[in-house]
Amino acid sequence: MALVAASHAVDCPYEVVLVATDKPDAPGISWASARNIRTFAKSPKGIPKAEYEAAIDAALISAGVEVIALAGYMRLLSDDFVARWRGHIINIHPSLLPRYKGLETHARAIAAGDHEAGCSVHLVTEELDSGAVLGQARVAILPDDTAETLAARVLDEEHRLYPRILAEFCTR
Repeated sequence: MALVAASHAVDCPYEVVLVATDKPDAPGISWASARNIRTFAKSPKGIPKAEYEAAIDAALISAGVEVIALAGYMRLLSDDFVARWRGHIINIHPSLLPRYKGLETHARAIAAGDHEAGCSVHLVTEELDSGAVLGQARVAILPDDTAETLAARVLDEEHRLYPRILAEFCTR
């Protein structure tokens, strides 16, 4: 939603032309539909991964997508899919990469005694959360933080960081 909102700025270099998800009941699908943004909402259950990714690929191409901006997409993309879109997929991750790749990033940062956490926008490669970092935002870890309270503050930063980095990426 933050990417769509930012795309309405006069000087924004990108337009959101498709919202895709593997969860057909995701709130973002009805939200996008209400704003006349094309959607792809299909569960991968019972579908071979290559077939499912071919359907997503067809939807992306049909919509004229040039850059894929992942947000909350919790499925690993195949090496073949990443190779087809190499250099055109970015992702937002809730940690200061290269620290805390994968899941439970906030709890891991707190457990490690870190003084700060944050989020990173990075290029997607075949290796999980390992592509070049394009931008980061830092968030202090407070003494009484839980994974949930920290996650909420990091999410606020994600909503500021991601549209800015996507716009910069699209002008390269």
